[in-house]
Amino acid sequence: MSQSVWPPAVAPESRMDCPWRLLYLQIAMRRRGRRMVGEARGARKAMGERWAGAASGAPAGAKESRHAARAIVSRPAHALPMPPELAPFKDVLAPALLAAAARRARRLGVGGDEVLVAAGTVTAAEAAEMIAERLGVGVADLDAMPMPEGPLAKAALRTGVIMEPMPGGRTRFTWAVAGRQVRRLARALDADPGLAGRVRLAAPDALAQRIHDACGEGLCDDAAYDLLRTRPDSSAATLRPARTLAFGAVLFGLPAALALVLVPDAALLALQAALSLVFLAWIALRLSGCLCPSPADPPAAADDRGLPLYSILVPLYREAASVPRLARALAALDYPPEKLDIKLVVEEDDGETRAAIAACRLPPRFAQVVVPAIGPRTKPKALNMALPFARGQFVAIYDAEDAPEPDQLRRALAAFRAGGPGIACVQARLAVDNGAESWISGHFAAEYAAQFDVLLPLLSAVGLPVLLGGTSNHFRRDVLERVGAWDPFNVTEDADLGVRLARAGWRTLVIASATQEEAPVRIGAWLGQRTRWLKGWAQTLMVHGRDPAALVRDLGPGATAALFLLTAGPYAAALLHPVFVAVLARDVWHGALGAPCVSPAEVAASALAYTTLIAGYGAAALSAAVGCARRGLPVRLATLATIPLYWLLLSVAAWRAVLELLRRPHFWCKTEHAVSRRGARQK
Repeated sequence: MSQSVWPPAVAPESRMDCPWRLLYLQIAMRRRGRRMVGEARGARKAMGERWAGAASGAPAGAKESRHAARAIVSRPAHALPMPPELAPFKDVLAPALLAAAARRARRLGVGGDEVLVAAGTVTAAEAAEMIAERLGVGVADLDAMPMPEGPLAKAALRTGVIMEPMPGGRTRFTWAVAGRQVRRLARALDADPGLAGRVRLAAPDALAQRIHDACGEGLCDDAAYDLLRTRPDSSAATLRPARTLAFGAVLFGLPAALALVLVPDAALLALQAALSLVFLAWIALRLSGCLCPSPADPPAAADDRGLPLYSILVPLYREAASVPRLARALAALDYPPEKLDIKLVVEEDDGETRAAIAACRLPPRFAQVVVPAIGPRTKPKALNMALPFARGQFVAIYDAEDAPEPDQLRRALAAFRAGGPGIACVQARLAVDNGAESWISGHFAAEYAAQFDVLLPLLSAVGLPVLLGGTSNHFRRDVLERVGAWDPFNVTEDADLGVRLARAGWRTLVIASATQEEAPVRIGAWLGQRTRWLKGWAQTLMVHGRDPAALVRDLGPGATAALFLLTAGPYAAALLHPVFVAVLARDVWHGALGAPCVSPAEVAASALAYTTLIAGYGAAALSAAVGCARRGLPVRLATLATIPLYWLLLSVAAWRAVLELLRRPHFWCKTEHAVSRRGARQK
């Protein structure tokens, strides 16, 4: 089947490819008493092809769509009562088309009008106008209406209802009604005909856009500062990194320096033993992941009727080149378009990306959310801005370069259902598909395989905190809002959110479904990204380590120790790795490597240093090899052999992160996408 994303857009000059033109045509026919049979049949056939193509995810004009359209229009209409949301179209659209829409609506558990809108047969605005006329209620003039602000604006986005007081103490309702809500409204009007004078209808997308236009700055202010205002101890904005590092230096550095002066041998041995204990524990955690097989995922959810409305948020900034490929990847998701709500989140001043989105002529399940220039320019702030506009019970996050497996949403839902109500998040695995392009991308691919196919499945299986990846996270929307969503001032908002969920008593599962990503192909791009990651891990450790006793109470001693190993362990290893290498190089240079030691302390210190270094390299190589084997990637010996050099680059990134933490802690280094040959091939 063709992999095009959506049917071609209707050209303005096309007379018979637009269903609304058909409405006007048939009205004119009835008024003038003429029957333009041939022209109307042609229009109905065109709409049948458009509906069939869009409903199946294939482009109009494709061979499969033509066969589906012929099958639809050839089926006899069932003699079932016309549901209220389809009744307005019975004099406008072909009976066979309406019958097919009704059958699909029953199979999916949605309204027939939602089927027509998702297929592009009618727009949401056209559907709202026709339903309003059929029910005998008005159509809201949104531009003339005052919009609610603050929490009321978010409530209106969530419910699709705006209430206004009327004279006499009564209330007028503006309702973005669609689908089965039309049936409830019809029953309410039958029970209380006077309600018609107090109800006005609006298209859901039009109401959301009007609220954005009127309240966007206030919503963005909440997105940037709500966590800081309501939970200041959970926000990285309240950190004082220089003070924290100075306090740590005084608390630990001065006693260590004094001990090294007074009892150098014993102090050096104690310090090295403490560091080695941390590093060896981290190594043991990695090796445990190599020995622990990943649990099998539950079968993907197959019942379309039981699928909930699913929202997807995709933050985009300077990603015009990535938009076409992203659109194809999201259009390939195996999920009913009537139950998909995809928000492309773009910055207000990013005209190039917004133009690229407009040029794609996206189907109705896609919408833009524009982020005003308020607060830090970070991905978590953009996600917070988009969350009130999301309509789904579940929310997934993807990045611009992502290509998730088509059944990932269904598999995530199956994991939520199998895991029970205590599961707040499902993390899909991330895989790199351009690892062969350069030396740095090869190491990135091996590192991702070790992280997402070895370590994270282990943490999930034993119930330890999971530091989320920045993409392919699937959340229960109510839980996400309950814990405060994302911290706009933390540059690894994913890791922070994973810890916050664990502290609140929620669990995260890791599923085998993968999302293909693009790794940096240049060392400079990799260095900027890794500096941000390490800076964010330091922020996360500082935020959740403000009150160690509270952290232990929330997580328990074992999970707290694991969290320390997952954040402080790699950071400390990266900072101190050059010291270990320098000591090893000095011993080799002076011929001291393997020479007899003059004291037991020297023997123990040397043994710890060399054991930690060799075990670290070995654990990294083994976990990368096991991860690549589980992912089905080739294990490149050149990559494994150059791990020491890669670790030195990690050390450069770690020290850069320390400097950035002091100078510009909330700066977000933007990662380049669509620059690899992989991206160029798939544009």
